[in-house]
Amino acid sequence: MVTRRKRRSWSDDEKREICQQTTGPGVSIAQVARRYATNANQIHNWLKDERFAPATEAEAEPESAFVELDMTTHEAPASGYPVSAMAALEGPVTATRVDLTLSDGRRILIEGPMALSAIIGLVEGLGA
Repeated sequence: MVTRRKRRSWSDDEKREICQQTTGPGVSIAQVARRYATNANQIHNWLKDERFAPATEAEAEPESAFVELDMTTHEAPASGYPVSAMAALEGPVTATRVDLTLSDGRRILIEGPMALSAIIGLVEGLGA
């Protein structure tokens, strides 16, 4: 019996996200294609389409930002209960690529969309 492989169907949001990942420094389209088990030529075709192509430098958001998080707990003035670093953040914050270097030298690289609260929970869990 001969089985046929089904064609993968990508949503527009997935195509945009994959195309956005090709803009990172030192990232090749072939690397991104392997990550998503697709052909590099497919990604090249998506990049030619203005619906999926990443924004140009003039209209793009800053590619990266450095955020220093103090993971120590602080005493809340009214209640006396410890407050984590998340208390200082307002609203949901997400990141597409996070590169963490812990104080003991361990390095964590997270690629793909992830909530900052989940990243902080991961780091707090590693510190325990």
